[in-house]
Amino acid sequence: MGEEVNRLKLRKLQQTGAFSLLWFTGAVSVLIMLFVVGYVIMKGFAHLTPDFFTTPPRGGLSGEGGISSTIVATVYLVICTLIVATPLGISAGIFLVEYADNLKSRVIKKFVALARFGVETLAGVPSIIFGLFGYALFVTAMHFGFSILSAALAGSCLVIPVIIRTTEEALKAVPDSYRQASLAMGASRWETIRKVVLPSAVNGISTGLILSAGRIVSETAIFYVTLGGSYRTPTSIMSSGRTMALHVYYLAMETRAFDKAMATGAVLVLLIIIINLVINVISRRLSAKTGS
Repeated sequence: MGEEVNRLKLRKLQQTGAFSLLWFTGAVSVLIMLFVVGYVIMKGFAHLTPDFFTTPPRGGLSGEGGISSTIVATVYLVICTLIVATPLGISAGIFLVEYADNLKSRVIKKFVALARFGVETLAGVPSIIFGLFGYALFVTAMHFGFSILSAALAGSCLVIPVIIRTTEEALKAVPDSYRQASLAMGASRWETIRKVVLPSAVNGISTGLILSAGRIVSETAIFYVTLGGSYRTPTSIMSSGRTMALHVYYLAMETRAFDKAMATGAVLVLLIIIINLVINVISRRLSAKTGS
């Protein structure tokens, strides 16, 4: 009896220790994030003025001027990239989860297995490889030149694997009982997916979109060889441009305007936070709407 009590105490002690370790590591991660974000914002906040937001960079890489053109280029790029990548990524994720396992053809099953392997591989490929691919195909072969269109297409190749994987995981998290109940009531498979499965998985799918948008905003290597780096304000998707992340790279590496680099970094961090909040609000409203 005494040994059993000691075992229970030991198990309780181990559980308390494990939970304490998890809380500690989580708190450390949050503190590191807050320190980095707070440091960048505090250092850059002093240099944020109305002119900084309303004037474009001047003189190429001299560090003069503001970031108005880089904000426009970043917004254009995020919107264009998600317009291309979102339907492709979500559709592929739906097919792999809802349809691929029910296929009977061996050839198609091998193709699906190859597609899954390709998605896993592409998710780990460095962004500069996608940049070189985008330069060879979109900039050179298709004659789109250094433009937002070339950068958006290359960026789509970068984030589509992320959207596919997060969509898959979100759909797999939906209980099969939801599907079975919908089918039992006479709904078709597509009606079940559209009206039952997708609304239940919208939060997980929106997480993939948040990660994708954040990666587009923060990437530099892939857009260094596809976007062109012009400091002028883009007027169409065929215009060259410079994202805020790319502008920070230019300022930090090729000028002495480190103060403006920190200010641009602060705006970049705030933009990522705003994107996350907006997509979270949209996903919650969609969940509430479909749930009602």
